[in-house]
Amino acid sequence: MSSENPINDELARQIKLVIFDVDGVLTDAGIYVGETESGESVELKRFDIQDGIGLKMLMWAGLEVAIVSGRVSKATTLRAAELEIDECHQAPNAHKLVVVRELIARKGVEWHEVAMLADDIPDLSVLREVGLKAAVANATSTIAAIADWKSTKVGGKGAAREFCEALLTARGELGGVIKKYVEDRSPA
Repeated sequence: MSSENPINDELARQIKLVIFDVDGVLTDAGIYVGETESGESVELKRFDIQDGIGLKMLMWAGLEVAIVSGRVSKATTLRAAELEIDECHQAPNAHKLVVVRELIARKGVEWHEVAMLADDIPDLSVLREVGLKAAVANATSTIAAIADWKSTKVGGKGAAREFCEALLTARGELGGVIKKYVEDRSPA
């Protein structure tokens, strides 16, 4: 995390729900497509392990974490399950705003209590509404122009972890989350 790229402390403390896009944010935006010899389609995506730990750190700090993608992909479902993220929503044709409105209502949070890490125009309708707008370093100019915070790392290669650490630092919780994690895994 770059201390030169802080998140506003007051804004960070209001956040209760953090939304992550998938393609271009949790992945490098590459999609590997093929098929088996029997003709079954196969799609693979590359997820960064340190980004995943960042999402877990938010959950350990008591924040709600959601994945909202504009594409339906089994790889996304598998990664969300591995990270124990129950709120994994894949909106065909990137109809994300409807999904997020329902999620916010169900979780009982307000728009200003939501953060989102985004990269491209399928995220724009949601990003315009959230309280903390974050963009990966390689976000499109449309997304970067409205972002409150921008990572120094690109999507799928550490940007999500950088955002998670910046958010937890601004909330004054990063050190405590790391300490508890290590203590829980250290022999008595």
